Amino acid sequence: MLGENFVYFFTVQGFFVGIIFGILKSFDAGGLLTYTFFITIFFYLFSHIIVALYYKTVSIRAYHFPKDDHEKELDIFVKEINKREKLIDSACKLTDYAIKMNSEDVAGQKL
Repeated sequence: MLGENFVYFFTVQGFFVGIIFGILKSFDAGGLLTYTFFITIFFYLFSHIIVALYYKTVSIRAYHFPKDDHEKELDIFVKEINKREKLIDSACKLTDYAIKMNSEDVAGQKL
């Protein structure tokens, strides 16, 4: 059974349990809706927890994460980002210097 279908099934079960519990415990419409809502939400969240734990235990055994390869790739990315940051910083300094020199030339010509 798919995890998604289990969540749907369990949520519907919670809805019917909530209606039955609401009818037995409450004598007004507000109480019936409140009991139904909270019990349905509880069943919904509980089913998600069950599915998550199931997939966690199944997927741990079936999947090996290549940590060393992943770390090597991340190191390459970090080096590349550092190179690009240095290039951008030097371009910003060059641009700032050109603007400064241009403003000094313009100020000198107007005087």
